Amino acid sequence: MNVSFFIARRYLVSKKSHHAINIISAISVVGVAVATLALVCTLSVFNGFRDLVAQLFTSFDPQLEVTTAAGVSVQADDPALACVRRDPDVSVVTECMEDQALALFRGRQAVVTLKGVDDNFVRCTDLEDILYGEGTFMLHAADLNYGVPGIGLAMQLGCGYRYEGAITVCAPRKGERVNMANPAASFNIDELYSSGLVFSVRQRKYDDNLLLCPIDMARRLFDRPGEVTSLELKLAEGADAETVKERLQNSLGDRFVVKDRYDQQEDVFRIMNIEKVIAYIFLTFILLVACFNIIGSISMLIIDKKHDIDTLRHLGADDRFIERVFLFEGWLISTVGALIGIVLGLALCLAQQHFGWLKLGESSGNFIIDAYPVSVHALDVVAIFITVAVVSFVAIWYPVRRLTRRLL
Repeated sequence: MNVSFFIARRYLVSKKSHHAINIISAISVVGVAVATLALVCTLSVFNGFRDLVAQLFTSFDPQLEVTTAAGVSVQADDPALACVRRDPDVSVVTECMEDQALALFRGRQAVVTLKGVDDNFVRCTDLEDILYGEGTFMLHAADLNYGVPGIGLAMQLGCGYRYEGAITVCAPRKGERVNMANPAASFNIDELYSSGLVFSVRQRKYDDNLLLCPIDMARRLFDRPGEVTSLELKLAEGADAETVKERLQNSLGDRFVVKDRYDQQEDVFRIMNIEKVIAYIFLTFILLVACFNIIGSISMLIIDKKHDIDTLRHLGADDRFIERVFLFEGWLISTVGALIGIVLGLALCLAQQHFGWLKLGESSGNFIIDAYPVSVHALDVVAIFITVAVVSFVAIWYPVRRLTRRLL
């Protein structure tokens, strides 16, 4: 066994001649433990919100989406897209045409994102899980086109999920300027009837802006016959999304971009990751301050153990040996504090998951969930322990060297 480590371990648990040293050492352990606990709980809450948002998005977003790298749309029969349709791990391919339009209903109007989709769209996503109303999902019948608005858009237009009459949808004609004498002549106009349904993703990006319609109608409205803005893919059961994504991207080349569900919401998850990193940095500074308490504890321990150090010198110990003793002492204090903080943090996260003690608001029903979501990731726990080890080393190493040389 390393002799300096053995002595440091004995100093950690042995009774000191001055009781205040034990108290200061205990305070140092508690400080590191509280900072570590805060890191575990805070990062786990960020993970919980991230997982919650991912669950909400995945009810509507496809497993993979193919879009153009440059430009808005491309011909649906583009030869490069043939490899997507032939891929054995792709079970459903839905063509989409998406752009901005103006929706009008009984004197109310709203700028919407009109999304034209194939009839198999409901098979490509989990749309049925977020549909509300008294109808059946359908996009057209005979000469009638049916629309499915988001619940927020339906309330904005005042049409509800089963409305009388039709929603008028307008889009400017491609390549034409608005004729001020007769503005209506510069727009393509069509109508959407009620299918008796609305959808609710619980995200304003979708619920307040999106209106689903048949893709043929969207192509006519936007003057893009035979074109698509994206292909949405559902994979065969057991297929790995990341593997299929890489294979399709290699086949399609630089003209197209293949996105998984996280890529489709890149802005949202990037912001959440930035917030998590900022919280981690601030809490690391608090941990650094807590580690400075260890320096005071070690300095008093060095004074208290002068007689022991003299004995070690007579036995042949040099300055480096004595420095290592007190370095190990500081690292043991920080390690014990880190382990206590991680255990308590994991216990609190587990309790929050099961009992939901920490609420988001005073009254239930105001938010999607009532309590703060928590998700513990093993990689975060490992990163926190490494952070404590590195920060304590940085905080202790130089001061301990200076203290041992000055006080001894």
